[in-house]
Amino acid sequence: MVPQTELSAPGSATVATTVTPRQSAVRRVFRSEHTLFLLFVLPNLVLFSIFTYWPLIYNVYLSLSTWNFLTPDKPFVGLDNFRFLFSSAEFWGVMRSTAIYTVGAVGGSVLLGLSAALLLNQKLRFRTGVRAMIFAPTLLSGVAISIVWFYIFDPRVGLFREMLSWIGVASPPWLGDPDWAMVSVIIVYVWKNLGFAAVIYLAGLQGIPKDLYEAAKVDGANAIQRFRDVTWPQLGSIHFFVMVTSILGTLQSFDIIRTLTGGGPVDATTNLIYYTYEQSFINSNAGRGAASAMILFAVMLVVTIVQYRISERRTHYA
Repeated sequence: MVPQTELSAPGSATVATTVTPRQSAVRRVFRSEHTLFLLFVLPNLVLFSIFTYWPLIYNVYLSLSTWNFLTPDKPFVGLDNFRFLFSSAEFWGVMRSTAIYTVGAVGGSVLLGLSAALLLNQKLRFRTGVRAMIFAPTLLSGVAISIVWFYIFDPRVGLFREMLSWIGVASPPWLGDPDWAMVSVIIVYVWKNLGFAAVIYLAGLQGIPKDLYEAAKVDGANAIQRFRDVTWPQLGSIHFFVMVTSILGTLQSFDIIRTLTGGGPVDATTNLIYYTYEQSFINSNAGRGAASAMILFAVMLVVTIVQYRISERRTHYA
């Protein structure tokens, strides 16, 4: 095959460049959109494969075996780890605590976040500074926040003890009583994540067309009716996003519980991810820890799919 020759533009010095068929084919490949797409995606795909997909696959393998982190052998036990978990009263107690923690933390974040967003959406003085103050805890470490709240909850010298003394009420043992410990970690989680929900809701409120409110006022709708018929439906996609991120966040909440209560007292604040940590690194049973991690993954997947299906029918994206 005769090599191709490229010439320079007329009126300039003629420079002949010989292009072989192999070079021409290589150029065509690199000019292809599919090749460019693969070149951009490949680095991320490699990183995801190493740090996400492979650990997930290996975790499935560990959930079907038993291992104490010391011996090189990992005997295959099939579904024995899952049978142990589902037949354990301790595990179902953990699932109950996880459900209570998730409902309380998500409900508090959504309700208080929406309330704060509605307030900060008004024309108030210093609202920019208040927005920054509300969002700031979201950027802080959960461990650092938990240490501060540990002293706030102290029934002897804590801030809550001092505030309650003003009205003649004794401070409860926030972190030492099983009934109050769960309330304590929910309070800390809501306080830390309130700013995130408020900012997201505030962005949604500012995106609602003003014409809708004006039309509602013309029809004689009061503030409550405008919220019910205009604001709430228009925030459908925001509700979906905040609910999904909040639920997934609480299911993966570890640092607050580890620092404040260590899962206690009497496992009252042990959620599923903390139970996974206990089984794996405290009890040195990687198989049961991996099995509980797979259950956590399944729960998160089901929650996401169910919320997506519900939101797909009810959410307004306009």
